[in-house]
Amino acid sequence: MANLRSSKKDITRSRQRRLRNASWSSRLKTVSRKARAAISSGDVALASQLTRQACRLLDKAVTKGVIHRRQAARRKSRLASRLASMAQPTEA
Repeated sequence: MANLRSSKKDITRSRQRRLRNASWSSRLKTVSRKARAAISSGDVALASQLTRQACRLLDKAVTKGVIHRRQAARRKSRLASRLASMAQPTEA
């Protein structure tokens, strides 16, 4: 355990940040998983709505410092490309 008062405060703050980031990460994973499930099920309306919600949460997570902006961009791009490939009819 730390001896200095500022070190003790740092430990408390880092614990709070870790819990907050874990909660956000869990939310991001859940909404992304739901969006991918809707895309694989074939429901275009639900998939587009959940993808939009996931992109919004990813942007919010970036502003709060939970994830890096490029990671959010990569995740949004992957969701959007899956949605786009689902919406297009397959050529036979």
